[in-house]
Amino acid sequence: MRTFQKQSLTLNTAKQMIAKAEAKAGEIGMEIAIAIVDESGILKAFSRMDGAALVAVDLARKKAITAVGFGLNTGTGWNEFVKNDPILLVGVQNVYDFTMFGGGLPIFVDGEIVGGIGVSGGHYAKDEECAKAGIEALGSTTEPA
Repeated sequence: MRTFQKQSLTLNTAKQMIAKAEAKAGEIGMEIAIAIVDESGILKAFSRMDGAALVAVDLARKKAITAVGFGLNTGTGWNEFVKNDPILLVGVQNVYDFTMFGGGLPIFVDGEIVGGIGVSGGHYAKDEECAKAGIEALGSTTEPA
């Protein structure tokens, strides 16, 4: 076999996720940037709420790429993975577009990774809360089946 097929997010799905993440941010009084990437880490959709910090733009994108690239939540997932491995901890910090700031989640559908969402604009725990709202609104999960 010379080719393979992959599942990916539709643009409509990405837009729905952004709307839900923004709604959650509004509920908790935050202005955020949201990046949705497809299964290959390519930007699918992006939004920056009025008032969101400029640094949030790049961080949201990096969080989404990190989450989809490794299939791990940024922040807690990566912290657990590297906490007892100093060589890995230092090494991953040199990977292009990688970040361990929380707020990036992989998106799984039927056990297959189909994209990633990255949210930035506040404390990483609040960023993750908004990212989860985007995923949960679609009935997806952040864990493989």
